[in-house]
Amino acid sequence: MDALAGLLDGPRARGAFLLRSVLSPPWSLRIEDRAPLTLMAVLEGTAWVVPEDGSATRLRPRDVAVVRGPRPYTVADGPATPPHAVIGPGQRCTTLAGAPLADLSDLGVRTWGTDSDGTTVLLTGTYQVPDAVGRRLLDALPRLVVLPEDAWSSPIVPLLAEEVGKQLPGQEAVLDRLLDLLLIAVLRAWFARPEADAPAWYRAHGDPVVGRALRLLHREPARPWTVAALAAEAGVSRAALARRFTALVGEPPMAYLTAWRLTLAADLLRESDAPLDAVARRVGYGSGFALSAAFKRERGISPQRYRAGGPPHARGARAERDDAVPA
Repeated sequence: MDALAGLLDGPRARGAFLLRSVLSPPWSLRIEDRAPLTLMAVLEGTAWVVPEDGSATRLRPRDVAVVRGPRPYTVADGPATPPHAVIGPGQRCTTLAGAPLADLSDLGVRTWGTDSDGTTVLLTGTYQVPDAVGRRLLDALPRLVVLPEDAWSSPIVPLLAEEVGKQLPGQEAVLDRLLDLLLIAVLRAWFARPEADAPAWYRAHGDPVVGRALRLLHREPARPWTVAALAAEAGVSRAALARRFTALVGEPPMAYLTAWRLTLAADLLRESDAPLDAVARRVGYGSGFALSAAFKRERGISPQRYRAGGPPHARGARAERDDAVPA
């Protein structure tokens, strides 16, 4: 498992919200759904994404944007168009005063908007449940990433646009997987660009020694790793691995392993009802007690409270990057 696969390898999109919007100006939607991650592709026309406290960014035909939540933002035909609708949790659409909205209507399967001849057509896919496995990668993203059409080449957007209007057996599973593929393709293209400022641990995957060590830790987190054992697998001395790993990743190998194990544990706690001891064994801890002590030390909350719906973020997580980054 590499860094990007880790984003979606655990709780992937399940019943993700997908919608085609057909809109005629003037239109402006304030998004307050608190979703952790949303993808938007412009199929026709143009749109502007306006963060609550950032610069407006224009999306042209066939551009794709990734918006990291949960802060509100606005999508509109122009940066100065005032919102006339609010999209809240559960994708509930209302007026600014909270009343049911009458001027946006159902236009077909997973399609809605002002009228069927609208000049702007948007495709939106929303991950509605936070993915703990992807926390490191999500934390590396700014609030808005825009990938222009000429920055990448992929058939996924047209395919997703075609499939979103179908109502066939297993269609939700098809759409979920296509959304996953689109997210991976967009992030892979974006992280490959020098201006993306990819995190150190992501760039380190390209190093022949540290990259191999990272893949081993991701693939076998429950193995009783030591720096010496990891160095032997990577084909270098213990001192060389420790020095090179820390320089490229920004933390020692065992500190990275601890964070990765606790990230996996957080995912298992939320996505299964497995006993704490079983979760501990799957991520490399000898007992539920040992996992509980490490989890609480690093995240400031016990596994039991976290499973019951406590805050998902580790204590001391880095501040959000709020800049928009056109890729």
